Amino acid sequence: MRHVFSVRIGPIGFRVGSDWREPIDQLRELYRYYPSPNLPDFTVRLEATRPWRRLVRPSIRIAGDYTLPEAAPLPLAQGLLAAEMAMNLQLALGGRRHLLLHASCVERDGRALLMTGESGAGKSTLATLLAAKGWRFMGDEFALIDPETGLVHAFPRLISLKNAGIAAAMAAQPDARFGPLLAGTPKGDIRHMVPDGLAVGAMDEPARPVLLLFPRYGHAAETLPVRGSEAFVRLTQASTNYVAMGEAGFATLTRLVRTVPAQAIDYPDGAAAVAQVEALWRTL
Repeated sequence: MRHVFSVRIGPIGFRVGSDWREPIDQLRELYRYYPSPNLPDFTVRLEATRPWRRLVRPSIRIAGDYTLPEAAPLPLAQGLLAAEMAMNLQLALGGRRHLLLHASCVERDGRALLMTGESGAGKSTLATLLAAKGWRFMGDEFALIDPETGLVHAFPRLISLKNAGIAAAMAAQPDARFGPLLAGTPKGDIRHMVPDGLAVGAMDEPARPVLLLFPRYGHAAETLPVRGSEAFVRLTQASTNYVAMGEAGFATLTRLVRTVPAQAIDYPDGAAAVAQVEALWRTL
């Protein structure tokens, strides 16, 4: 690759190579306060789909240690999105040291709140709003559960905000650093937000999970308990490596569900969701 950038996000190191300078420059700027890995865990490549596509209508194919052959290429204007997607893909398909849950995670006083749900549930926005209230942001893409200890390890990559969530995050954290607005992506408008200094500085500190939350945006405020059996099934669907980890994955997820209470919240807006989370937190 002509241009290369390496970064460590929590316990995971990446080496990103690109046929173009622009995505690497964007990564280097947005991740400038993150450490470099001693030895990367995964390699990412942003390749031109054809040799001439480096210059003529540049088109990025995501490649690396793990690939999805059916993945559609992205235009160079969305190179930052391609890089972030590629890093997530490597961890999702190749990660085995931790049970991976597609979830956002925040921490307070050494205790972690895990939030998972379908796309559009507002996990990233809610994590951002809670971080603005003093919680430590630990990640909005993956929660990494240690099979030996049951602790959550942080993966505070850039926060991927979508559509209305962009304005909500900018209003909540006006001093935050943001990447470029990526309009017209397959998921609508996307803008990446750099986690704050607390999230980056403490990213090597794990936390004990104490609450599982299944949020759902766009409904009247309501909080309901979730039975362990239902939480288990939902989390198997939210994990990218539960099956691949075999017995270790089953044991880790079983312990999580048995020891951590689960709640579902419906909420109409961010302020209501934050209030519901704070009310639940006071009961722990």
